[in-house]
Amino acid sequence: MIASSFQTTLAVFALIILHVRALDTFKAAVYEHAVILPNDTKTPVSWDDALLLMNKNMDILERAIKQAAEQGAQIIVTPEDALYGWKFTRETIFPYLEDVPDPQKNWIPCQDPRRFGHTPVQVRLSCLAKNNSIYVLANIGDKKPCNSHDSKCPPNGYYQYNTNVVYDSEGKLVARYHKYHLYHELQFDVPEKPEVVTFNTPFGKFGIFTCFDILFRDPAVTLVQDFHVDTILFPAAWMNVLPLLTAVEFHSAWAMGMRVNLLAANIHHVRLNMTGSGIYAPHSPKVYHYDMETDSGKILLAEVDAHPRTSPTYPTAVNWGAYTLSIQPFPILQNSFRGFISRDEFHFTELSESAGNLTVCHKELCCHLSYRMLAKEENEVYVLGAFTGLHGRRRREYWQVCTMLKCKSTNLTTCGQPVETALTRFELFSLSGTFGTEYVFPEVLLTKINLAPGKFEVLKDGRLVNKNGTSEPVLGVSLFGRWYIRDVPLSISGGPAPQQKMYLIISALLMIIALQNIVMV
Repeated sequence: MIASSFQTTLAVFALIILHVRALDTFKAAVYEHAVILPNDTKTPVSWDDALLLMNKNMDILERAIKQAAEQGAQIIVTPEDALYGWKFTRETIFPYLEDVPDPQKNWIPCQDPRRFGHTPVQVRLSCLAKNNSIYVLANIGDKKPCNSHDSKCPPNGYYQYNTNVVYDSEGKLVARYHKYHLYHELQFDVPEKPEVVTFNTPFGKFGIFTCFDILFRDPAVTLVQDFHVDTILFPAAWMNVLPLLTAVEFHSAWAMGMRVNLLAANIHHVRLNMTGSGIYAPHSPKVYHYDMETDSGKILLAEVDAHPRTSPTYPTAVNWGAYTLSIQPFPILQNSFRGFISRDEFHFTELSESAGNLTVCHKELCCHLSYRMLAKEENEVYVLGAFTGLHGRRRREYWQVCTMLKCKSTNLTTCGQPVETALTRFELFSLSGTFGTEYVFPEVLLTKINLAPGKFEVLKDGRLVNKNGTSEPVLGVSLFGRWYIRDVPLSISGGPAPQQKMYLIISALLMIIALQNIVMV
């Protein structure tokens, strides 16, 4: 009797453990979609032709959603522009748009398809979620009528938004997000202000933003820091830009830097360098995909912590300046030189020996590197680089970057140009910088555009270091900082905002103070 009672108690305890584990994790899916694009046209197609194209893409998404559900996924993210592509004017996108209501309307399109007019796309997406008992995020176009007497109202009488929608496992619309940071998307309008959109599930609290939004504070950082979401849903149509901004490289780094789950679904379009999706945990990528060889889509699935902050693997907070404040800078070599990554002028210094300690500075940012190569390849050159300032042609976003990267050739003028393969392995690297921002994203990119899960870590004093033995061949090791307070804000119309001059004055004063401190040291 005692043995039987003990066995019963043990069985109940095991069931409780399994139940708790189920609540603490969930299975996520992302789908990298090879979108079927419309024919180029300067005149709008008919509503029927627009719906025909979108249904062709939804046919493919339907197969992915069913496959994810059959494998136990509770939520799936599909990419930005997955229903119709991206090459439109305001006029030619219009037949593809539907009016997406506020989720507070408590609407299940699959059960009540005519409640908000003609919404066949929303009805089908809702039914895909409901019939497969899975949460579905899709990216569609939203149109909102406006008053023609309003000076901001577009000539056609509608605001047009790049929009994410989420349907729960019963098909109910639970979230709607209008993309704020548009990237050459003249067919869409910018919302009046960034929208902070969250929703709760039995497996955690979720937030949403889209593609280019990830490079800005609002809504991306706000969702994590102020609204404490567990997981970000991130559809994208991301064009890879080496050496710092390939999709898998930067998105995994953002998840680590912000210490949050990120479910990233990218478009697959090889000719435009669009590939790179993944399921990224705060401590390491769970699964990722990068494919420039085929034209096929790809579904990814992984088990994810529902509440990563309570997980034993949750990374500790990082003080990015702690280490650099505790040491004397390494000697700054006289043979440093200038070069460009995209349009940004970096200060570089060559890793001329197989091992060493180097420092390179640009304005107030000094980058420190300790390294030891397994062997120095004669036909490969690596440099340590530093950049701080407003980025690129737009001159809006303030970057601080420390990077160790492979040059395209042994000619130093090629340093910073895209390169995809390497042979050099490192037994040791330790990269740090005198960052003025707390928002720093650690990147390690290996040959043939691979990540390095489990092969590096960020110490709480701000050092990015390798671990678990010699690395695979390295393309780059970077600390990518975003100093949001120094960004130059723009008004909705694209002109200078009233705060712009004040931001520039503050930035100039901070730079002067930093330079004075360097001189004093």
